[in-house]
Amino acid sequence: CLGHRYISMLRSRKKASGDMSDGVGVERSHLSHPNSPSQSGREAEQRSEGVVAERVVISTEQGGLDDDEKDSGISDAAEEQLLPEEADKERKENLLSICLQVFLPFMIAGFGMMLAGLLLDAVQHWSVYTDITEIFILVPSLLGLKGNLEMTLASRLSTAANTGALNGRKAKWYATWGNLSLIQAQALVVAALATLIAIAVGTDLKPSHMLVLAASSMGSACVASVLLGCLMILVVFTSSLLKVNPDNVATPIAASMGDLVTLALLSVIAQGLYLTKGTIAVSSGVSVFLLTLVPVFVFLAFRNTTTRSVLYYGWIPVITAMCISSGGGFVLSKAVGEWPGIAIYSPIINGVGGNLVAVQASRISTSLHQECRPGKEHPTQKYNGPLCTFCFSNSHSRTALLLVGMVVPGSVLFLITIHALKAGHTTLSPMFFAGYLSVAVLQVALLLLIADWLVHKIWRMGWDPDNIAIPFLTALGDLLGTGLLSLAFLVLWYLGDRDADVGE
Repeated sequence: CLGHRYISMLRSRKKASGDMSDGVGVERSHLSHPNSPSQSGREAEQRSEGVVAERVVISTEQGGLDDDEKDSGISDAAEEQLLPEEADKERKENLLSICLQVFLPFMIAGFGMMLAGLLLDAVQHWSVYTDITEIFILVPSLLGLKGNLEMTLASRLSTAANTGALNGRKAKWYATWGNLSLIQAQALVVAALATLIAIAVGTDLKPSHMLVLAASSMGSACVASVLLGCLMILVVFTSSLLKVNPDNVATPIAASMGDLVTLALLSVIAQGLYLTKGTIAVSSGVSVFLLTLVPVFVFLAFRNTTTRSVLYYGWIPVITAMCISSGGGFVLSKAVGEWPGIAIYSPIINGVGGNLVAVQASRISTSLHQECRPGKEHPTQKYNGPLCTFCFSNSHSRTALLLVGMVVPGSVLFLITIHALKAGHTTLSPMFFAGYLSVAVLQVALLLLIADWLVHKIWRMGWDPDNIAIPFLTALGDLLGTGLLSLAFLVLWYLGDRDADVGE
């Protein structure tokens, strides 16, 4: 900073003198700051800094540079002197912009997940849920599936938008119909597999109940894919036009809307089929019709070069994620029988974890895409171990801390809103607050640690993390969220926090 001030002082003196036409007369006297102390050590420092400043000005004048070039040279020297201060300012601005861009969609997504929890708390008493309890196994699987597909779609489009691959109407339209066809094919296939898992885990299922599970699962997945896919494409394109990073906006909205829309469609379709006369015929017709659409969507996605590669390696992550989410569904089906109050909180904690880790994974993937190709790793984008995930070594670490910091205020607001609406079966005691917030923070911290390692691992293997990482992470979020929340209810029960209205 002193060097920059000395340079500015020399330039002002030179302009004020007016008699240095060729810049020959250069003041070579000792430079000193007017407010600095007159100690010997400090004077030595000032003399050395004055010599540096003098050499910079002499070199620009002897080279015969014009005023613009002199300004440029002096500005470069000053920029080197002020680099740490400017870097710190830039870091703060970046964190502020990230916070503003992430927090609002996160809160909107949180209220969407809260509505999904309220909906699940209400529909758990419907006849289709009480008579076909295996439908609880489908809930985390389908909610996780839609979150996976929509957030993966949002991540792919966000990366394409940030790298300039969506410039032009033709490029946008080409990416739109290809991605919609892809997620339709994936949704129908994975929904059918989720039904098979629910049937295999269930006991004493009637044939009519099996067909209701199959038709409602694939029907809700198909309709939700169309609605949510179009919404995600609109969000990404609009964010690009407004100069907002889609990585910070699209994935939270995808997760929140996916949970609410899919759960509503699943409940309505399942209840309608269950109460319809001739359930077997209607459910069979719906299931067969939807299965015949799978080859059509696969063919369309294969003809599109932007989605063709995902057809080869995009199935394993989604199917594996569905299996992991089914494990969370099995835990939920058992926990609801013991603590009915857990139903309203399960979509919230799962959605919060999936939202935040998807934002982080999408940001890391975009940074890697901007630096190099899959299979290679830029020195500034290397994975440095789990301890560096939350340290201040790079921007992703600061973002991870910011995301963890959002968990507590967001969760508190959601819990208070639920209590104000008089929803659920659980009283919000201080002990419950402490237990819920503890497992929520632990879940997000574990997911961010895994995301940092997983995205870099997939990148080093030569694959695209946009298509692979998010399904695994959101599925782990469902499993960890449901498991940790069930553990919290169990611990609270043994500690004596037993509500009189639980189960009523």
